[in-house]
Amino acid sequence: MSEHTWLRRRWKLVLNLVTLVALGLVAYAIRHQLVDTIHNLRHVHAWALLLIIPVEFLNYHAQARLYQRLFAIVGNRLDYGYLFRASLELNFVNHVFPSGGVTGLSYFSLRMRDGAKLSGAKATLVHFMKLALMFLAFELLIVFGLLSLAVMGRVNNLIILVAGSLSTLLLVATVGFFYLVGSRQRINSFFTNLSVGINRLIRVVRPRHPETINIDKARRVVDDFHGNYTQIKSSYRELKWPFWYAFLANLTEVLAVYVVFLAFGHLVNIGAVILAYAIANFAGLVSVLPGGVGIYEALMTAVLAGTGVPAGVSLPVIVMYRVVNTSLQIPPGYYLYQQELSKGQRPPGAPIDAL
Repeated sequence: MSEHTWLRRRWKLVLNLVTLVALGLVAYAIRHQLVDTIHNLRHVHAWALLLIIPVEFLNYHAQARLYQRLFAIVGNRLDYGYLFRASLELNFVNHVFPSGGVTGLSYFSLRMRDGAKLSGAKATLVHFMKLALMFLAFELLIVFGLLSLAVMGRVNNLIILVAGSLSTLLLVATVGFFYLVGSRQRINSFFTNLSVGINRLIRVVRPRHPETINIDKARRVVDDFHGNYTQIKSSYRELKWPFWYAFLANLTEVLAVYVVFLAFGHLVNIGAVILAYAIANFAGLVSVLPGGVGIYEALMTAVLAGTGVPAGVSLPVIVMYRVVNTSLQIPPGYYLYQQELSKGQRPPGAPIDAL
């Protein structure tokens, strides 16, 4: 039996082992944070900390409704509970398989194909539209955060520069995405050249496979992608509710951090939390460590210090938030993820047949 055949037959076992290793790395990465969290529990108001549970539930509710509304625009009525579970699984995959969201995108496309019988192109478009709306909605939060800091006299030139740069980057990325997908010719040219480039790179290690990604099939997927985008564009007025669900998803993420500040008895400026959260999460996207461990905490602490929140106040809060948030989200996500694998769900990162 060849190695390739063995992997095809044993992919569930291999993926489970990889997942367990990834979870082990997460646990190892936060081991010191976990100890610090246990030591800090005596300083925390438990009733306030428990508020993070309904806040996180509201966050997943917003994400499920956001997906549901976007799929409805392209003609698919999906069950709320199904999308709620998928959102939990997606968060788990993104957390334990750090890849800047690429693995999560692959898993979401496969989940929608296998569970909802949707095309990979449609699922990918909806996921990208969700991200675009999340970026645009976060622009509002950043503006509100700057205004909140300005009122309290906590804005300095560095904070304005960082916030302005982040807002500009998010806006340019979103506009660039809409510009690319807005033209069939542009998107076809982009993905054709991308596929050719990837094939050339793969050919270096697999010389017997000159076309790993079939260009003709890739074009058909891109045409499907563009067609679904055109449908969303023609129904732009229906994007109002998805936008506000995206805003709610962002807001509840920030409120989850703020709840932990309240649990420690600290009333800090919400604007400081918004900016610290935005910068830390953006940097965490490119981290090779699970959940951006290390980078996330350092950046949040630094930004909060720049807005007048001492590191001695913010660091225990951030550590507590990270541990509690991970503890709440990873177990249910892992359980649902394993359920899908037991049904025959293909692994994240597996090739999509259409390509």
